[in-house]
Amino acid sequence: MKCKRCGSDEQKNFSGELAIHFSGREGLNKPPVFVFQKLTVCLDCGFVQFVLPDEQRKELKSGVPV
Repeated sequence: MKCKRCGSDEQKNFSGELAIHFSGREGLNKPPVFVFQKLTVCLDCGFVQFVLPDEQRKELKSGVPV
């Protein structure tokens, strides 16, 4: 599969851990949403893509931990 940003074939899959923080002052009082997901990284331009699981997507949408 080609990179969506630069068209390179140099992509590799990794396991990743992300902590997504809510922005703004109100975000300071909310815990981060942790995501453990497979990442596809373009080794030429650095573009990263992943699919956010439903549970974490719902947390981000509602702002309330599930």
